[in-house]
Amino acid sequence: MKLRHILAALLLPMAGLAQAQDMKTFMDDKRDNREANYEKWGPTSDRDGLGFIVRAGYVIGGTSPLPLPAEIRKINEFSPKGGFSLGVDGYKYFNTRWGISAGLRFFMQGMHTGANVKNYGMSIVMGEDVVSGQFTGTDITETRTSGFTIPLMATCRVGARWTFNLGPYFSYWIYRDFDGHVFDGYLRESSPTGQKITIASENPAYYDFSDDMRRCSWGMEFCADFRLREHLNVFGLLDWGLSDVFQDDFQTVTFPMYPIYATLGLAYYY
Repeated sequence: MKLRHILAALLLPMAGLAQAQDMKTFMDDKRDNREANYEKWGPTSDRDGLGFIVRAGYVIGGTSPLPLPAEIRKINEFSPKGGFSLGVDGYKYFNTRWGISAGLRFFMQGMHTGANVKNYGMSIVMGEDVVSGQFTGTDITETRTSGFTIPLMATCRVGARWTFNLGPYFSYWIYRDFDGHVFDGYLRESSPTGQKITIASENPAYYDFSDDMRRCSWGMEFCADFRLREHLNVFGLLDWGLSDVFQDDFQTVTFPMYPIYATLGLAYYY
């Protein structure tokens, strides 16, 4: 019995050592396979760590206050005015998973929306005059913008085929338009208790705030890429505006409006 106990005491550490060695070998093989998978799909700091991506996509979204103010009582209709985005991103990887990217993109985007509003700040065209006040009734708005966006982002690979990007963006609008019409209600001139001007459904009043929009905007961009083939990705990105689309001295609309647009498309890695 004693000899058996002595042999067990000697062999047990050896068995544990062998098991630990097997586990180390297993983990090393797993890590090697993972690194090989990253290397296969690229890019890494050692393989295509510096390069660029061409992106093309379809843009959907709109311009909205956040949160919806009390003046907007009900959204009756909303439809994106489908646009597109085309651009290029340059990237640099520092290791297998982390890097940075910057880009330049041209975009066209817009929306159409209809809402019931109450005491909504408005400046409408009445004959030869522009009358300002608070409108209650139905408002139809259309926005359209086009220009260039520059994103500056940190890049993280989560798995060999998934890549995520996050960072600020800056946009310059070449073309900007914010107009619409109101009807089925009334305008209180100058104040909520001012002279009442009735606006019937068959004779709407029009407005145009395009000249009061900014030329530049900024916000945060989030982008997710999935590698379909060695050089081909599908991607989705969201540009969440953090600056009001209107200039600081514009007082008609009493709450900020933010551009929030998503892009879905294909990307080609070089």
